[in-house]
Amino acid sequence: MACPLCGQEACYRQITPYWRQAIDLFPEFKKKRIPIARFLCSSRKKTFSLLPIQLIPYFQYTLSAVLGTLLLALECHQRGQRGFHGASLEVDPDSLVTPWLVACWLMVILTGLRRAHPVLRKWVDLTSIHTPKRPRAWEEVSAYFLCLGWKAQGPRLREVLQQYSRTTRHFLFGTPSQLRLGR
Repeated sequence: MACPLCGQEACYRQITPYWRQAIDLFPEFKKKRIPIARFLCSSRKKTFSLLPIQLIPYFQYTLSAVLGTLLLALECHQRGQRGFHGASLEVDPDSLVTPWLVACWLMVILTGLRRAHPVLRKWVDLTSIHTPKRPRAWEEVSAYFLCLGWKAQGPRLREVLQQYSRTTRHFLFGTPSQLRLGR
């Protein structure tokens, strides 16, 4: 594997992992600490991590929790509810999911899908996706979910995530530290 920081082969070595929180909401609320593998790039003298595909960089909630909550919010929206309150009520109260957090998740997921659109359209028909001058996030996310077959968490989601990551060597959602400005 090439180093994600400098691109050279075998310029890195494994160092002590760090622990991070992972919160899942489906099928039930679970909160646990998991180890994340870390490596040191010998040419740049910086560290990088190998984050499991089911996690989003800098998020405590798993991708399954985020997308599952957005699917709940979409159902609430389709029933005529406004805002994100309905989705926050449908998950375990101990999870501390708020309407504001659901709104933030919607924008992170939409940003990732928009950024990945040119790659995703090679595998999936995305011709029904349009970003008007005044886009409505719900309609756009709903169209992406429909095109990608994301009615529920399952093999289709995992397949798209893995295919995207293998092709681009990036996360579909979120930005890892080595790609953030100033790094």
